[in-house]
Amino acid sequence: MREFLVVRAGERRVGLPIEHLVEVLELGDTRPVPSLEPALRGVTHVRGRMVPVLHLGALLAGAPCPAEASGTCVLTVVGGRRLCLEVDDAESVTRAETIAVPPEAALAWAAALVRLPEGMAPLLDLPAVAARLMETGIER
Repeated sequence: MREFLVVRAGERRVGLPIEHLVEVLELGDTRPVPSLEPALRGVTHVRGRMVPVLHLGALLAGAPCPAEASGTCVLTVVGGRRLCLEVDDAESVTRAETIAVPPEAALAWAAALVRLPEGMAPLLDLPAVAARLMETGIER
């Protein structure tokens, strides 16, 4: 059994592994920064530190961020580095068995699948997302 936070990113529900989460907070002002990652909204100030803000729905869709920010952010820590994931809503903390991602599934950022009452949802591979940001030159 794994514990995770269910968030809504666009029309999708996604699980975020609880072991990487710090808190859900209101997204403050963001400042744009140059990046090769179109889903990167910019950086924001959280608890005395500048933290990258990645729009989760845009990342999952392979698209740029929408013009308007959602206002909700999940602060994560992976490998000692902080990252804010901009989401539409943080819904609930849930515990469930994980299911391996089928080879034919096109779920680029999924570490596993989890069964929710609404259906299957990907459990996000946060270390892979953080590594991707490192590759695009974002230092935290």
